[in-house]
Amino acid sequence: MQPIQFITAPDGISLAVSTLGAGPPLVVVPSWLSHLELDERELVGPSFFERLATSNFLVRYDKRGMGLSTRNAGDYSLEAQVRDLHAIVEKLQLRGITLFGSSQGGTISIAYAAEHPENVSQLILYGAYHYIPAQVRETLGAVLPLLRTDWVGLGTAPMLEMFVPGASPEMRDSFASYQREAANGHDAAAILEALAGYEVTALLSQLVMPTLVLHRRDDQAVDVQQGREIASRISGARFIPLEGKIHLPYWGDTEPLLEAIEDFLSGEEGPRSAEKTQAALQTILFTDMEGSTALTQRLGDVKAQELVRSHNRIVRDAVKAHRGTEIKHTGDGLMACFPLVSGALDCAIALQRAVAAHNEENPTGQIGVRVGMNAGEPIAEEDDLFGTAVQLARRICDHGEAGHILVSDLVQGLASGREFRFTDQREAKLKGFDTPVRLYEVAWRD
Repeated sequence: MQPIQFITAPDGISLAVSTLGAGPPLVVVPSWLSHLELDERELVGPSFFERLATSNFLVRYDKRGMGLSTRNAGDYSLEAQVRDLHAIVEKLQLRGITLFGSSQGGTISIAYAAEHPENVSQLILYGAYHYIPAQVRETLGAVLPLLRTDWVGLGTAPMLEMFVPGASPEMRDSFASYQREAANGHDAAAILEALAGYEVTALLSQLVMPTLVLHRRDDQAVDVQQGREIASRISGARFIPLEGKIHLPYWGDTEPLLEAIEDFLSGEEGPRSAEKTQAALQTILFTDMEGSTALTQRLGDVKAQELVRSHNRIVRDAVKAHRGTEIKHTGDGLMACFPLVSGALDCAIALQRAVAAHNEENPTGQIGVRVGMNAGEPIAEEDDLFGTAVQLARRICDHGEAGHILVSDLVQGLASGREFRFTDQREAKLKGFDTPVRLYEVAWRD
């Protein structure tokens, strides 16, 4: 059994803390609910944490409002959570810590690392999120009344379905009992309501410590895209997708997760724990056929689909002719990448000219295509590309108009000195990006 002590937070809240092992400090920041005693006896079992403590001084704690810590704490803000974590770190005199945060604990870890970078040597994030999308917040909001009014009865069921989908009856009973012991309904609802508002997107680019991001591909509580986005926004971060859909790190197939953590902590970069990354700078190109829904309503499914096929043929012919690689079809457009920025620009010009020729020959079946481009070093996984470079290229395409080719300032800079003509479109505020992006339009008409 891990010994438990109590540390007082700045606002007087008592925090239950346990320690185990010896070595560099590894601090586990828990997710929604935790209970130090029940973790070992009922939910997790000792092997998961004992494994982490093999070569580390393992520190775990119950956040305010749960487990053995003070209940009915009131303030469950992100700022309060960061202060609590700092109080523990200071009381135990921990230096050069590794933070291991899962789910909400990952968000807290990001915020703490941004505020105290001098004391965080490494960061491990599992099933973490950097913000909660509006539609998910709405779903969580609908669950809150049930948590408050029927926590002992049906209140625990929605969280079970999110965290452990497809659980056996025995597992369901165990997890439901654990939740009820870990917090009361009022605290559970207050904590859930507060964490839905946590957002650390702007902090990710500030992090400079080595970071490992782990996420199960079919996670039902936090979409794997959140993990990809977090990794893409932290310089040098490694992203490892894991198989499975269970959100809790210590249930399901835990061996790949533990192996990845051990490799990361030991400095190993074995093939089992490395996310394949493009070896060189890539230029990412997106096309979008404008007004495809309106075309379907006006022309009908059959004729509208003929125009979609015309778009696909034009784009694919241009991509192939300029040594690009088609990555995927996006419904109303295509995504491709190019090893040379000149190839991507030549492709975009060629396809817009081909679209114009098509429209001259088909006055009743015209199509409008917009093109957006950006350059960077994307993350490659299963024949797809992810990361900030890709997201920005997609947003640039969305910002354009039919017949336009819009590119980022990086693409324009890489093409400097070549025979391409650009028009400065000034800075644009693009969805999902805090800083305005300077865009350029490529002239393609003779």
